[in-house]
Order: sequence, then structure tokens, then C-alpha cells
Amino acid sequence: MNAELFAAQPRKVEILAGATLFKARLKNEADEFLRTIAKIAAEAPFRHMVTPGGQKISAAMTNCGNSGWISDRKGYRYAQVAPERNQPWPLMPERFRKQAIDAAREAGFPNFSPDACLINRYAIGAKMGLHQDRDEADLTQPIVSFSFGLAAAFQLGGATRKDKTQKILLEEGDVFVWGGPARLFFHGVLPIKADAARPHTLYRFNLTFRRAA
Repeated sequence: MNAELFAAQPRKVEILAGATLFKARLKNEADEFLRTIAKIAAEAPFRHMVTPGGQKISAAMTNCGNSGWISDRKGYRYAQVAPERNQPWPLMPERFRKQAIDAAREAGFPNFSPDACLINRYAIGAKMGLHQDRDEADLTQPIVSFSFGLAAAFQLGGATRKDKTQKILLEEGDVFVWGGPARLFFHGVLPIKADAARPHTLYRFNLTFRRAA
């Protein structure tokens, strides 16, 4: 999908069955969200996890909620404590949770109840390869994604890694929901680019809300 076309699209964009984009839904609240992310990171700092194969993940990560997604030599999984601190993750802010639930409901998923929020921090050049989110216990629950800071070219594919992907431009305040028939579609993020119009913006922050347990 041609990202430039989104300028002329309505606020709510149906990408495909089960996948809905809400353009600029949280744009006016971006500063508040970024301040809250900074507070979470002060308690549970961002870090670059490694894959089971030993490769460093280029996006730095932290979590909030009852459990948090982690990756290391032992595999991909959810943990109730932050590994480096051996303490529970910061609580999920109620405003985060409510916004995620509201977006899911408007996208056709009225029973979403997130208990985990993975926060990715992408520096310029950072990326995320094609993958599925399948470590959650209940795959009938959708994934809800918030974007802040630098824009991202999000790749959404199909049920297999070889399926053709489409590029979706995710900008400040965009909310993307995918579930149902799209829940296990492969997806990723192309390398983050600098924005000449925002020279002091150095990162993209992405929050993904899930039902982990």
C-alpha cells in the first residue's frame, strides 16, 4: 500500500480484515505519553535484548503491566519480573490501558483486556525483522500498537513469511490494531529514518498492548 495515500484517507482506515489503522488518534497526547514512557523507563530501563541465537535486537525494549515480553538465549517468553532487576515490571498506566481497550473496541474487538505492554525504542537505523506475535496465551485477543516520535514504515504480510507485504506509514499518534484473521500475520519495521523537519526527534517509540496470560 502506498503510504503517501494516507494523507487523503479518513481517520479510520481498514487495512484488511482484522487490521485497522486510526490515523493521529493520540497525536494531541503525544507529549503526555512520552513523559509517562520516560517514567516507566526510569524504573525499568530500556535494554537491547538478544535472540535465542545470540543476535542483539536493534530496538531497545522495556515493559509495563503484569508481565513483560523478554528474549534471551533461553527463548522468547513473558516474565513477571524484569530480569536485570528481579522486580515486577512497572504498573501499566490506566490511561494507556483505557486507550488500548477503546481502540480495540472500535476496531471490532470488544473484549480486549491487555495485561502487558511492550515498549520498543527505535533509534535511527533500527529495525524489526518479519515475525509473528505468538507467545501470548490467548491468540483470539488482538494486538494494539501506539506510535510516537519518528515515523516508521511498518510491513504487514500474511500467514507465511514468504507472503507479499504492504507498507503502512505509522506516524506520531497513530494507533494500529490487528487481530482475528490477521492476528498471526507476519509483520516488521523497516529501518527508521531521520526527519529533517524534526531534527531533535531521535527515536520512534512503539507501545504494543497484548493479553499475555
